Amino acid sequence: MNWVEELRAARQGKLIGGEIFFCPEVDSTNPQARQYCLEGAKEGTVILAESQSQGRGRLGRQWQSPAGVNIYASIILRPPMRAASAPHIPLLAGVAGAQALARACGLEARIKWPNDILVNGKKVAGILSEMEAEGLQVRFIILGVGINVNWQKKDIPPDLREIATSLRAEGGREFSRAKVAAEFFEELEGEYVLFLKEGFSSRLREEWNRLSWVNQKWVTITVPGRKFEGRVLGLDADGALLVIDGQEKIQRFIAGDVSLRL
Repeated sequence: MNWVEELRAARQGKLIGGEIFFCPEVDSTNPQARQYCLEGAKEGTVILAESQSQGRGRLGRQWQSPAGVNIYASIILRPPMRAASAPHIPLLAGVAGAQALARACGLEARIKWPNDILVNGKKVAGILSEMEAEGLQVRFIILGVGINVNWQKKDIPPDLREIATSLRAEGGREFSRAKVAAEFFEELEGEYVLFLKEGFSSRLREEWNRLSWVNQKWVTITVPGRKFEGRVLGLDADGALLVIDGQEKIQRFIAGDVSLRL
């Protein structure tokens, strides 16, 4: 049984990953998922690829996608909610991802706002959320997920080695991609189902803050047209990131890019 068949067997009858479409190679799984959405794919459907020729991260960045070692997936969600609440979905996905990687691999995983998962301060996974709305309501959300599982340290491009890593590089052994993916899908399903019942709850906010890599650190937040420097206080009750500057002025951020201030 190959790893995709093993994953299908593990997720049979579940919401997330109950149906998995596998492609040996795609340009990027998110456009493929969007096409499936438009054709009526049900919620929880996963598009999985062995490799991507044009893998994408946030802000148009490229996501390196070699074959045979990592996980590249897009997950279709159809939450019955207003589009204004869509930014909460990647937050819960980050919590699920950090919890899943810790459980599956025994490594301490942390969230770098808004959508990266780090191990030992280096990026091991990323989440790209794309939404389509009808009026004020969400039509569908596609969660693109890349997890560096068995990428060997020597194979990581030299320009990425200071910022990116893999579970194998940090854990010192090879991991089952099927088990890592199944653990992530299970955690994501649990958080998503709770979110549909509770919304952005204090429990979810507290869990995100507990797992945050940036809380209480001095950072630079980059948003279109400006940069803001300050110390991260954590998420507020609405899911915005609170940052306080040297003059004790607090700013709220729903989106942006964060880097540690040296």
